[in-house]
Amino acid sequence: MTHMPGAQHFTAAATASHMAPVQSLGMVFQIAGSSSKILIDAQNLALLMHDDDPCIAMSGQVGSQVKMRVGQSWLIASVRAMALDQASKGIVADIDFLGEGDEEKLTGRIYRFRRGVTRYPTPGTDIYPVSSHDMRQIYAADDRANVEIGTVYPTADTRAALYVDSMLGKHFALLGSTGTGKSTSAALILHRICDLSPQGHIVMIDPHGEYGAAFADNGAVYDVNNLALPYWLMNFEEHCEVFVTSEGSERTVDSDILAKCLLAARSKNRLAENIGRLTVDSPVPYLLSDLTTILQNEMGKLDKGTGALPYMRLKTKIDEIRADPRYSFMFSGMLVADTMQAFLAKIFRLPSDGKPISIIDVSAMPSDITSTVVSVLSRLVFDYAIWARDEPQRPILLVCEEAHRYIPSSKTGSGQAVRKILERIAKEGRKYGVSLGLITQRPSDLAEGVLSQCGTIISMRLNNDRDQAFVKAAMPEGARGFLDSIPALRNREAIICGEGVAVPIRVALDNLEEHRRPASGDPSFTDLWRQSGSEADILERTITRWRAQGR
Repeated sequence: MTHMPGAQHFTAAATASHMAPVQSLGMVFQIAGSSSKILIDAQNLALLMHDDDPCIAMSGQVGSQVKMRVGQSWLIASVRAMALDQASKGIVADIDFLGEGDEEKLTGRIYRFRRGVTRYPTPGTDIYPVSSHDMRQIYAADDRANVEIGTVYPTADTRAALYVDSMLGKHFALLGSTGTGKSTSAALILHRICDLSPQGHIVMIDPHGEYGAAFADNGAVYDVNNLALPYWLMNFEEHCEVFVTSEGSERTVDSDILAKCLLAARSKNRLAENIGRLTVDSPVPYLLSDLTTILQNEMGKLDKGTGALPYMRLKTKIDEIRADPRYSFMFSGMLVADTMQAFLAKIFRLPSDGKPISIIDVSAMPSDITSTVVSVLSRLVFDYAIWARDEPQRPILLVCEEAHRYIPSSKTGSGQAVRKILERIAKEGRKYGVSLGLITQRPSDLAEGVLSQCGTIISMRLNNDRDQAFVKAAMPEGARGFLDSIPALRNREAIICGEGVAVPIRVALDNLEEHRRPASGDPSFTDLWRQSGSEADILERTITRWRAQGR
């Protein structure tokens, strides 16, 4: 690095300010908008490392904050990168400005902190370490509704708050590699929100059956045994995903036939008489037996030269699904009654009755229909919000665990209905009072643009380079210093930035009570492999459940 003019004089300049509560660290060297450079005295840095205040002890290191006075304000900046300057033997560090606060006249401390910078410092301005008291002021929650989820790093007692309205109003994403405590962190945040808003409306898609145990007290759990999702709530695209098995040009023919017969089956219902413009997408009950009968009749009208194969394909698939007990949670003959109001009240928690979250456990559902189930539930949330615009508003939060399964970056293959509706919620949901929470371990596999629609990003440790790059591209400019520490985060630590926090923060998340944790703990091989006995009973019970395809 080249020699920097005036570098040898900065120690004297650093001690010039009498109002500073502690010794100066160094001075501002270069100003360039959001990212600038400072020069740190290595001796002063070494002295501060032994301070009793953990914030001052860490000052000047990567990920820490420093402050500088400009007029009557304190500017706060985050240290992003450091390098030794051979000529001056000082340390050059890159900083990102976070915000500014007013200076208390008597003590020189910070108060009334806000994001953004109105006046930049000039080269030569002294820089100082940020104390724990300063951190409490910087991260102090204002009057907005908030939940406390952990402790700001590196302080011992500064609480980290999430602004609930800002976080949910513009969607959020929780990211982290397997084993970093992602499920427990999701449960922690949702529990805090439920405690704050016991009459809330939260729908969570749970692909592994983890969260039922966590929300036994304040949530309702639905799985294949009690979900009772009526098949007629599917729109035409979802019907095609379930009933149409062909590809290419044959798929188009089969879909056209299904559309015609489905409309005829829906129009048989008494409800259809009162609907002026009945379409294949209208959620009007119909009998599967009516649909197969109409297919049979249409096939009978064909000329002998016309192929009956598309009709046979559709009828065979419908009969197959009706007869398969694994699909009974959705295609049972008992689900033909008009239960739409009761179903929506149950799933959306309207009213909540002190249990504001419904967990939809899709782990026991056949894998080929899971994406359709998620598509139906997501679309019901969005459609309800659209058609209830003139009613008293009841905002709904849709939380999608393993989101990369349902919003893949690929635009081909099965499961495109769920991808389209979740992308639409990400883009338009906030206009209608629908919030989206995405939880994933592979952000790089998400559809492009979805992550950038999330106003708040909570990132735990990510081990994959592609995932790290993907998150950095989606996060705001001022958080770059924090992002570089993503691979070095400990378990149950997170970087949070965006609308839900005052400024980007690194948080050590709170421990959750045992009975509120999801069932996602890793097995202890060394302990379990020392145990023996009852293997025959285990196998017998497991095979019984396996054969019955139920739990």
